[in-house]
Amino acid sequence: MAMASSYLQCNHQHQLHLPSIRPNGFSFFKPKINFRRTQLIKCTRKQVEVVYDPDERRNKLADEVDKEAPLSRLTLFSPCKINAFLRITNKREDGFHDLASLFHVISLGDTIKFSLSPLKSRDRLSTNVPGIPVDDSNLIIKALNLYRKKTESDNFFWIHLDKKVPSGAGLGGGSSNAATALWAANQFNGCVATEKELQEWSSEIGSDIPFFFSHGAAYCTGRGEVVQDIPPPIPLDVPMVLIKPREACPTAEVYKHLRLDQTTKVDPLTLLEQISRNGLSQDVCINDLEAPAFQVLPSLKRLKQRIIAAGRGQYDAVFMSGSGSTIVGIGSPDPPQFIYDDNEYEDVFLSEARFITREVNQWYREPASTNACSEPPAFSETVG
Repeated sequence: MAMASSYLQCNHQHQLHLPSIRPNGFSFFKPKINFRRTQLIKCTRKQVEVVYDPDERRNKLADEVDKEAPLSRLTLFSPCKINAFLRITNKREDGFHDLASLFHVISLGDTIKFSLSPLKSRDRLSTNVPGIPVDDSNLIIKALNLYRKKTESDNFFWIHLDKKVPSGAGLGGGSSNAATALWAANQFNGCVATEKELQEWSSEIGSDIPFFFSHGAAYCTGRGEVVQDIPPPIPLDVPMVLIKPREACPTAEVYKHLRLDQTTKVDPLTLLEQISRNGLSQDVCINDLEAPAFQVLPSLKRLKQRIIAAGRGQYDAVFMSGSGSTIVGIGSPDPPQFIYDDNEYEDVFLSEARFITREVNQWYREPASTNACSEPPAFSETVG
């Protein structure tokens, strides 16, 4: 079986067969596996087993799609990001805030499996994490709906999201999922849209989504949707550790506590220049949302302070990403020992990571090893 990689080129013409995604939400690899329910009928001397397969018809339909479509299945990596610095510069008349930030993609990410649906009427999304919405409110479904609206494509999908990026973390996991879905839909549709068009369209459903159509590093302004692609200003082999407490920081609540008169006044372009010249350090990794986030979640401030104190020079910089609640330690992949020893932090999410980029006309590729130390359990599924 030939496998299509996550860096599929737009001019690829051969028929590709990837893992199919069946409507019960599980990822299937051939040979086909069917779930069967057994009904037992009691008789006087023996039991008679009556077996029927409710998914057989849909499995046959999916096999027909595999035969007919040039591309029927695709698996893509969906990486998250951190904000090396984040300045909030103004409140706009539309209620949003203007920002200036250095966004960079990192090696922690989700895996999304797409399979063309034989049903030309709806998408079906499943995930390995309970509590993740799997209806039309999910950004993946919003992105697919947006693509169909813009291109008049009639493709619908079965999608399975293998979630590793925590929610409410300030890492842009949902935004990345949406960008990945737009990229995937365009591959299935013969790449009729340019990357620039995908980037512009994506701003209609989320401010951070356009960034992921950069090549991994970008200076972002406006609401975040104005993306200036730049060469990576930071060496890609710089290690980091991500530490996220169980509690999330609701973005709306963080912005409610923001006081523009109490933000830093340093020119963000100066920060970008200093990082490009000298790398990341504590004095340039400024996040204007830290103070309001620490008001919303005081324990987050204490966590950052303890990491700095316990690190004793282990980290070049310790800062919050986005609107929180992830604290990033730059310079070492290892958390301080108290994270393991203190019961207060037994439920934190931990992951090492590094910076990554992507090549022209290719999507992001998952690095060989990224150690995420929390594994979401359970499973949920629905129809979009």
